Parts: sequence; C-alpha cells; structure tokens
Amino acid sequence: MAAENDIVLIYIEHDPRIFARIETILPDAKKDWYHVTLLFLQVPLETVTWILKDVYIDGDEFTMNGRPMRLEKVVAPRLASVSPTTAPAQKAATTKTKARVLSFKDAKNKKK
Repeated sequence: MAAENDIVLIYIEHDPRIFARIETILPDAKKDWYHVTLLFLQVPLETVTWILKDVYIDGDEFTMNGRPMRLEKVVAPRLASVSPTTAPAQKAATTKTKARVLSFKDAKNKKK
C-alpha cells in the first residue's frame, strides 16, 4: 500500500494526469476506508482530501463522478553512478588553474 510521503501518479479515465504526494492517511469511521490527503504537484500547489478504500490506495481502479481513476505509486529510477575520473565537470576543473578558498570569516574581519 502507498504510504505517507509517497509520490503517486493519478490516472483519470485511464490517462496519467498528475503527480501527487500523499500527505496523510487517516482512518475513516467505516472499516477499510481512509481520508487520504494529497498534495498535487502542480503550479499552484493544491491539497485535496479523498475518502478511499484501502484497495484504492493500493492501486485498484475506482470512480469519482463517474470517471474511472487509479493511483499508482511512483518508484524513482536508480541513478547511474558516475566515476569521478570521467565526470566532465570535474575534468574541466582539474585542467584549469588551481582555485583559492576564500574565508567569509576572514573577509568580514578585514572590513572592520
């Protein structure tokens, strides 16, 4: 089951429409139903609370105003590891002249 702070993709009428983060999942008075607060990741940000069965949070299809909907938990792809010796930015930095580290503390003391 998707949990708080998970990112989900919301399908509306079988089309992926919007990403959202699950803010809270609180139990409803009815068994197996929950108040799910979603933060829509759009501009402007919007928060909604839907009352959903646990199976709907798990990804089963449901309808809202007659429109089929579904939540799908998003799993971020793994980042490919980059070797420091092959990173272009680091290669460029090592071929240029040596950089000097400036201390903000020392610069502040010189102004006095």
